[in-house]
Amino acid sequence: MSGYEELIVKVKDVNGSYYQIGLQQSKELLSLLQMQKDVLMHLTRSTNTQIAKQLLQKHCPQIIHEMEGLSAGAALSIDTVLRLFSGYTITFPEMGCTAFVRDGMYIRNYDFSPALYDARFVFSKPVNGYASIGFSQQIIGRLDGMNEYGLVVGLHFVNHEHSEEGFIASTIVRVLLEQCKTIEEACMLIKEIPHGYCYNYSMTDCSGRAVVVEASPQKQIIKQENPLICTNHFESIHLIEKNKKMIEGSIHRKQFLTKLLKEELTTTALYQHFNAENSPLFYHNYHEYFGTLHTIIYQPKTLEILVGIGGNAQPIAFSFKDYLEGALTLPKEIKGIIYTK
Repeated sequence: MSGYEELIVKVKDVNGSYYQIGLQQSKELLSLLQMQKDVLMHLTRSTNTQIAKQLLQKHCPQIIHEMEGLSAGAALSIDTVLRLFSGYTITFPEMGCTAFVRDGMYIRNYDFSPALYDARFVFSKPVNGYASIGFSQQIIGRLDGMNEYGLVVGLHFVNHEHSEEGFIASTIVRVLLEQCKTIEEACMLIKEIPHGYCYNYSMTDCSGRAVVVEASPQKQIIKQENPLICTNHFESIHLIEKNKKMIEGSIHRKQFLTKLLKEELTTTALYQHFNAENSPLFYHNYHEYFGTLHTIIYQPKTLEILVGIGGNAQPIAFSFKDYLEGALTLPKEIKGIIYTK
């Protein structure tokens, strides 16, 4: 079946202790399980919950407290929550993502399937941690996000081969946003976390600097880039052999953005290059886990955000600074349209 479908993303405001934040999201966890439990049980069949807990306790204990709140609120065992939502040793379908950083602005498309999309845009303000904003994946993880210090991180799938026991990228993005203020801190921590699969991580912060971390379970390579263009393949000589065989689409997107470097683009024009349905950066292959679900612009110096859901979307502006000061009224949801081929 093909045609236009409405895509609704819930906007969530969670705050308090990490345990309380878990409690606040427990009803959504149950709703997610109603739709995805069988799939998640299959994808997490190899997860060792004891090791997952030990590693999270070492690298980001706040997430354990949040999971304990999820467990209590949903009346599920902590082992079940760890298995399904820690992101440890989980297999996941391929996905696409394109990011561009220039002039202190980070813009990104996330390409996947609505069937496995949380469709949650989360504003989080813990009393004992860094506030952040971002799109969630499996409640705990983040597909991309920015914290109160202006650190921005996004994930880019590269390959599910060459895997080892370790975390999926969405958990790693969340850990970095929780623990780091700058890309220097993030680059140090990302080398300490066990990686399950091959991903790129695009990062910037309020300094205006930008990096791509090419990360496999075996090795992580940090590349300083400004302007930054990041898609779904490795380029360093140490990791290039870990790419998928078919990377033409990823290369094509990077070439398109390289040409844009020659143009003086406003924020609006750059957003349209990413979000227009006829753009080379926008995809409609939702049934193959490669359709564009959201376009987002993070501006770390001002903590401002522009969000568009689906294609040809009128962007919604948010001031994360106003949110931190308690002066932002959030909508309950953001709506968009996707065309499924």
